[in-house]
Amino acid sequence: MQARDIMTQALITVGANTTIREMAEILVEHKISGLPVVDGQGKVIGMVSEGDLMQTKLAPKIPDALSILGAIIYYNGLKEYKEAFRKIAAATAEEIMTKKIIAVQAEEDISRVGQLMLEHHIKRVPVLEDTKLVGIISRSDMVKMLL
Repeated sequence: MQARDIMTQALITVGANTTIREMAEILVEHKISGLPVVDGQGKVIGMVSEGDLMQTKLAPKIPDALSILGAIIYYNGLKEYKEAFRKIAAATAEEIMTKKIIAVQAEEDISRVGQLMLEHHIKRVPVLEDTKLVGIISRSDMVKMLL
C-alpha cells in the first residue's frame, strides 16, 4: 500500500503571513492538529502544530546547566530553549513554523511513512508529487488503515 492510498486529499493549508490567531481558529474549526505552510506556488515550506501555537503562551523550560569557576555550561536543552523563545515572539506562520519538514512522495510505502512518524516523533507527514503538495497523512490515517 502506498501513501496515496491512505492520504487525506482535502488539504487545509496556510501561507507564511497567516497570523497565530487565524491558525488557531483553523485548527479548532476543522478539528485538526497541524497545518502545512505553503508558498505562493504551493510548495511546503514548513509545518505548524498545536504544540507550536501553545508555545506562544508558555515560558520555556530553563535548560540544565553546570557552573564551573563562574562559567555556565549548558549540557542539554540550550537549542530547544532558544527555539522556544523564537516561538514565543512569533506572530505569523513563517515565524513559528517548523522549517525542517519530513515529507514523502505519493508512491512511498506506508510502512516507511509509519517508521518516519515514529522515528521523528511527528503526527503528520505531507505527501508530495515531485514538490507539489497532494495530501497529508496523520497518525489517525495510519490507525484507520489497521481497520
